[in-house]
Amino acid sequence: MSLEYKGRTLETDKDGFLQDMSEWSPEIAEHMAALDDLALGEDHWEVINYIREYYEDYRIAPAVRILIKVMGRRLGRDKGGSRYLYRLFPHGPAKQACRYAGLPKPTGCV
Repeated sequence: MSLEYKGRTLETDKDGFLQDMSEWSPEIAEHMAALDDLALGEDHWEVINYIREYYEDYRIAPAVRILIKVMGRRLGRDKGGSRYLYRLFPHGPAKQACRYAGLPKPTGCV
């Protein structure tokens, strides 16, 4: 599988996750989101940036349960609830946000 972006072919897995994380850029994230009919705003980037930080620290993407818990602590209850995160990432906050963040598919995602 692959993703075309500005004349480049980026290899992906069957779920659209980049095979080579070093090819990621914010512009590629925006492109992936646009393909999903989603425009990334500041709230999306708070989550995406947190997930990238988490991955740098632990070398694994956070499970949705951890994501909800930490985002609640970091951004407050109104932004840490599962409803809020699912509004931002309707195909699953951990899975969809990790894909946009250029990270591997989170453990436990089907």
